[in-house]
Amino acid sequence: MPNVGKRRLTMMGDFNDIGIDSELDWDRITHLYKLGIIAALMVLAGDMILGWGVTDETLTGMDAYFSRYATVSDTRVFASAILGLIGIPLECLSYFGVYRLMAKKSPGYAHTYRSGLIGMLSFGAFTHVMCCATIYHLNTVKSIDSSLATTQAIQFAKLFLLPVSCIFLIFFLIAAITQIVAFAKELTPYPKWCWIFSMLSGIVVIVIMRFAGNHPLAYAVSTAWISISALWTFVGLLVMSRKVRG
Repeated sequence: MPNVGKRRLTMMGDFNDIGIDSELDWDRITHLYKLGIIAALMVLAGDMILGWGVTDETLTGMDAYFSRYATVSDTRVFASAILGLIGIPLECLSYFGVYRLMAKKSPGYAHTYRSGLIGMLSFGAFTHVMCCATIYHLNTVKSIDSSLATTQAIQFAKLFLLPVSCIFLIFFLIAAITQIVAFAKELTPYPKWCWIFSMLSGIVVIVIMRFAGNHPLAYAVSTAWISISALWTFVGLLVMSRKVRG
C-alpha cells in the first residue's frame, strides 16, 4: 500500500493540468502557425470582399457609413460569410500554438490565454456571420424602401450583431493582452520584443487607412484588421521560430 501511495503521488506530481507535454513540440507549433496563415488569408479575403466599397460623401452620419456597402451583392455577402465561417475557427485553433509557448514558464498566463481563445472560438465566426447578415438586411430593406434601410440596419445590429460582438471583444482582449504581457515578460522562448506579433497589431492598419481617403481598398483593409493581425502574428512567429528553437 505505501508503494501504491508513492506511485500515486509521483503520478500527481508529474501531471500537467494544462493538458500538454512538458517539452515544446516545435514541429506541431510551426504546423499550427502554417495552418493559421492559411486561415488568416481565408478570413482576410472574406473581410475584404465585404468591406470593398466607397462612401457616398453627399450623406452624413450612419447613412454615409452604410453607403459603402451599397454595392455589396448577395453573392459577396455569402462568400464572405462562408470564408469567415470556416477560416475564423481554424484561425482561433491555430493560436493554440502561441498558447503552448507560455505554458511551461507560466501556466497561469497559459490558462488565461486559453480562456480567451475558447471564447474567440465560440463567438468569432458567429460575429462575422452577423456582420454579413447586417449588410444583407441593409440592402434587402433598401431594395424595398431606401428610407428605412439605415434605421432597420441599426435596429438589426443592436439586436443581433452588437451583443455577440461585445462578448467576442471581451475574449479577444483577454487573449491579446495576455499574449503581449507574456512575451514582454519573457515567459515564452521568444525574445521579449516579439510581443509586436500580436492580435492587436491590426489597429495600426486602421490608423494608417484613415489617411488613405475614400477608396475601396482602404475600407476593405480596415475591415480586415483582425485577419491582418493574425497573418502578421503567425508569419512573424513562424520566421522567428527558426532562431529560437535552436
